[in-house]
Amino acid sequence: AHRQVTEATEATIEYQDGGFDLAASFEFDLPPAPEEALHKGISLYFVVDFELTRPRWYWFDDKPVNTSRSVRLSYQPLTRQYRVSTGGLQLPFSRLKSALQFIQRVRGWRVFERNAVKPGESYHAQVRMRLDLSQLPKPFQINAVNTRDWNLASDWRRFIYTVPTDL
Repeated sequence: AHRQVTEATEATIEYQDGGFDLAASFEFDLPPAPEEALHKGISLYFVVDFELTRPRWYWFDDKPVNTSRSVRLSYQPLTRQYRVSTGGLQLPFSRLKSALQFIQRVRGWRVFERNAVKPGESYHAQVRMRLDLSQLPKPFQINAVNTRDWNLASDWRRFIYTVPTDL
C-alpha cells in the first residue's frame, strides 16, 4: 500500500526535572478522505510512538522504553471548531491547518524517567507518527485498509542519544 508523504523533520531529547522530554516535528497534509470523514463527525486519532533501545552483542537488544501517545482531532459543526484532545487537555481551533500544526509539533512529552537509563550510555532512539485506523468506526476501518488516502504514517526517525553523565 502506498503511504502519504509524512516525515519526521526533527527529534530531540532533553533532560528536565528528573526525566527526559521528547521534542519532535512531523510534516504531512491531511488527505481528502480523512478530511471529509472529519467534517462528517468522525474523530481522527494520531499516535506518536517512541522507542529507546541499547544494542547488546550477547543477547537481544535492551528496550528500556517503548511508549505511545494518542492525540484526537475532532470537528464540531455547530461551533465550526476543530478540537485537539490529548490526555486531559482540550484545545479549540478555528482552522484545520492550525489544529494540524499543533498535532505535528510534539513538545514536552515525558518519554522516560532518569532511572530507566544509565548515565554516559548511548541509546538508539526512534520516533514516528501515524493515523490510528483501529480507532475509526468499523465501516471506515474496512474502507481505510483498501484506500491509500488513509495510510498516513511516517517512517521511523532514528537517532543516537547519549545520556549526559552530569545528571
